[in-house]
Amino acid sequence: MTDPATAALDAPVLSSVEERADPAWGAVVSLALGVFGLVTAEFLPASLLTPMAQDLGVSEGAAGQAVTATAIVGAIAAPTMAIITRRLDRKILMWILTFLLIISSLTAAFASSLGMLLAARVVLGVALGGFWAMSGAMTMRLVPARLLPRAMSIILGGVSVATVCAAPVGAYVGDIWGWRTAFLIAAIVGAVTLLAQVATLPSLPPSGIASLRTLVDVAKRPAIGVGLLFILFIASGHFAGFTYVRAFLEQVPVLDVENISLVLLAFGIGGFIGNLVGGFVVERSLKLAAGMSPLLIAISTLALLVFGASPLTSAIAVTAWGFAFGAIPVSVQTWMLRAAPDQAESAGGLMVTAFQVAIAAGAVIGGLLVDNAGVASAFAYAGIATLLAAVTAFVLGPKTEKA
Repeated sequence: MTDPATAALDAPVLSSVEERADPAWGAVVSLALGVFGLVTAEFLPASLLTPMAQDLGVSEGAAGQAVTATAIVGAIAAPTMAIITRRLDRKILMWILTFLLIISSLTAAFASSLGMLLAARVVLGVALGGFWAMSGAMTMRLVPARLLPRAMSIILGGVSVATVCAAPVGAYVGDIWGWRTAFLIAAIVGAVTLLAQVATLPSLPPSGIASLRTLVDVAKRPAIGVGLLFILFIASGHFAGFTYVRAFLEQVPVLDVENISLVLLAFGIGGFIGNLVGGFVVERSLKLAAGMSPLLIAISTLALLVFGASPLTSAIAVTAWGFAFGAIPVSVQTWMLRAAPDQAESAGGLMVTAFQVAIAAGAVIGGLLVDNAGVASAFAYAGIATLLAAVTAFVLGPKTEKA
């Protein structure tokens, strides 16, 4: 039997969320800045690993755990953030998470040991997981429902820009001014983002009931279950294959480092364009957007396996892969939000956790395949997994175009 105090605590702050009449585009852009800053900070170690390890007096493998720490903590923070902060205004929560980005970047910039660096990355994991879990639910309340895909594409555009810029800019800054300067710049980006959020985010009291039971109940919804299966297929396939795209380009079309860099840049630009196009396609047909993207990745992997010896074909296929994957986040975010509009924060947490699990699984599967059967086998797995994702979307995906 539940006592009155507990019942009062568990009561929803808002029984329903009214649809906003006018879009708050300034607030949407501030969330995009937040995503850009977080993903940039997340990717920085990849381009700074060697100087970081040398400066801290540890192996590159040990320094690489900075990435692992962020992913693990992010996977835990995502589904639990709504529960821990269920009484906190979402505007204030975003401020706190962005402030954690600043603290993490400053701590990393002044790290004197591996332990201090890992602590910084743990803080980043909390911010990253929480921000990802909350951003979709917040966006639902910042724009009318018909503009949700467009707003999500703007926010997720921050991911695409960070993906294109973080590694090369981080490497350049690290080479000229040192790796610590790159993290200081990340802190400045966080500070600018925080100012933008303070200026633009409206008050957003929490809505719905957030609890562990809520997570389980949301996960049991058929549309959510299919969405999580779709994520496992698409993310594990993508990361199992694309993690080794450089090795493929070196071995099959035999490209030099400069040309490989250009192909990877084309992948990033393709992803940015795909993100924008995906937003417009989702507005018209979520099923089409969710199904065609993994199908195009499967076709791209097939082209690489069959015609990959041609440098031009490889470049086109990798660019198409980037374009297709760029449309995935907005499709998945919209899918999950429409499947659970009343528990959008819990749905967002489940989505982030599924992505993290799929990324880890893809990395393990891809590594085992590459070590035992060569790079082509990882690409074959990527093609099969993404084809299964496409079938899942077309056969079991959203039945209607509206929530």
